Amino acid sequence: MLFRSIYIGNPAYLKLQDQQMKILCPETKTEKGSVPVEDLGLLILDNFQITISHQLIQKMMANNVVVISCDEQHMPRGQMLPIFGHTEHSERVKYQLEASEPLKKQLWKQTVECKIKNQTAVLEKLDCFAEPMYAYLKNVKSGDSTNMEGIAAQHYWKYLIHPDFLRGRYGDSPNHIFNFGYIVLRSIVARAIVETGLLPVVGIFHRNKYNPYCLADDLMEPYRPYVDLLVMNWLKTNPEAEELTTELKAYLINIATKDTRINGVTHPLMVAVKSTVSSLYKCYTGEKRLISFPELI
Repeated sequence: MLFRSIYIGNPAYLKLQDQQMKILCPETKTEKGSVPVEDLGLLILDNFQITISHQLIQKMMANNVVVISCDEQHMPRGQMLPIFGHTEHSERVKYQLEASEPLKKQLWKQTVECKIKNQTAVLEKLDCFAEPMYAYLKNVKSGDSTNMEGIAAQHYWKYLIHPDFLRGRYGDSPNHIFNFGYIVLRSIVARAIVETGLLPVVGIFHRNKYNPYCLADDLMEPYRPYVDLLVMNWLKTNPEAEELTTELKAYLINIATKDTRINGVTHPLMVAVKSTVSSLYKCYTGEKRLISFPELI
């Protein structure tokens, strides 16, 4: 099923009626739009004058809709997910918690390898220097003990943007554009984790007592290059872009529907992410040895 991503940046009253999310003008109560809740995958709220009914919230949680709330800087500040989204939640969590360290190291090796492959594909698509990336890829060890992810990232950002560019949460432009896209991507991955019946807080590599989404941060790594390519294509046609405009945000949340090649088949990215998380669970149970990751072509 192709889920929809909705961005609301104006004052609005959102309510549930006839299994639909109704979008009303808060002053006149005239209807501005309507979306079936079952079609929703992602809802971004980016205005302090948005009111949402509790009945609608409950319906969205029952349908595993990710609700993202933005702050005064118009950047995502928090997200709402159901507590669990699978009938076998406790059994699946048991397998997740019992995963051995050698298994997790092998899974992280696969994750880093796919991330570097997809970063290489981005560089080549944009006619950037990519040759050293192949050497970094061949040298990824179990658990990425040689930190090829970090070494590859230094080359990647140097040639993707410019030699002095420093990638970071609070860095110079266009960092803020990448950040917005990554936050949307992280929410999509977190949604799939909950829907699969796993705990977002228990990662295969990321471990941080302050981070409730360690597993999402792990599994989103091979998907980050999809955001990068989306941002670079925007900057190519809008070279002076500095502000996160409504148009740019609407463009970035379309990452959820981007064509993504996985297991030899093309799916929307949101569907591909679900395949990735489901395959991880099968690795925990011993049914599979490899995580299904996307192939950026």
